[in-house]
Amino acid sequence: QVQLVESGGGLVQPGGSLRLSCAASGSIFSIYGMGWYRQAPGKQRELIAAITTGGSTTYADSVKGRFTISRDNAKNTIWLQMNSLKPEDTAVYYCTAKIANSDYEPLYDGWGQGTQVTVSS
Repeated sequence: QVQLVESGGGLVQPGGSLRLSCAASGSIFSIYGMGWYRQAPGKQRELIAAITTGGSTTYADSVKGRFTISRDNAKNTIWLQMNSLKPEDTAVYYCTAKIANSDYEPLYDGWGQGTQVTVSS
């Protein structure tokens, strides 16, 4: 069983910055792509940033140029640096990962418990 634990959320003023962390722990065989989703009240969960084991990244248009995803494969950890935050960035942010239990089983999606980010003056 692999656990994903996020940290770093909180309340920040518009224009401010936050850095989220997500660490995977437990019986880890292999972790492949990792990413961040967010879900605002009344809206669907959306993928905002993802990173491969090789470091290739992709971003939603809504955060491109403001958010940066990074990764340490040795530590099974990813970060999301969020700059120039806007009220519309307010949401619960979830970490996700493609996880393998062995070479013979399909990958499955692991999820963190979520961390609240509130952007408000």
